[in-house]
Amino acid sequence: MNLTKLREEVCYANKMLPQTGLVTMHSGNASGLDRESGSLVIKPSGIDYDTLKPEMLVEVDLESGEVVSGDLRPSVDLPHHLALYRNMPEVNGIIHTHSNYASSFAAVHSSIPLCLTAIADEFGGEIPCAPFADCDDHSIGNAILKHRGKAPAILLANHGVFAWGPSPKAALKAAVMTEDVAKTVFLAKQLGEVKILSFEAAAKYHDRYQNRYGQKKAA
Repeated sequence: MNLTKLREEVCYANKMLPQTGLVTMHSGNASGLDRESGSLVIKPSGIDYDTLKPEMLVEVDLESGEVVSGDLRPSVDLPHHLALYRNMPEVNGIIHTHSNYASSFAAVHSSIPLCLTAIADEFGGEIPCAPFADCDDHSIGNAILKHRGKAPAILLANHGVFAWGPSPKAALKAAVMTEDVAKTVFLAKQLGEVKILSFEAAAKYHDRYQNRYGQKKAA
């Protein structure tokens, strides 16, 4: 993906955050990485989503962390994005949100348990909650890398959500699905104790969804 197309996809992912109810005002951010050039683009700090244009995204060198082009300051969450990209070579898109239902689990330091086939489909396991981390250059990134599981998403205690994927659109889907299953699990907890899926059932649902759902050819 060239940088022009990457800017368009990352801008789209950012604009979808308020449209899907994952952020309010100008909180949250999305980024995308072109590994061939070693450049990522990320939302500028404090810019409203409805004014955002692809050319406004800030280009940053992955190795140095320095701004390559752009007149605006990058998101304050840039260090955490850099940490994930540098340590997760399969990741080319990252989303950060403070979505309500997922963040409610983060507020009580609770993972989102593997109690729905929708969780097995998309995440393959529970969505873990990392301990509270200070918002300095390294703590959040280190917490994510240490406490992440199979799921392409994690909760940060007292904070919010990070989600990722092989592209910005895939990361956006993971963030949307995190909030969706968080809402369902929250509602289920009002009715009683949630029941955890067996490892075997979860593995079957995850394999089917990841490898045969939609127009994918069966292995």
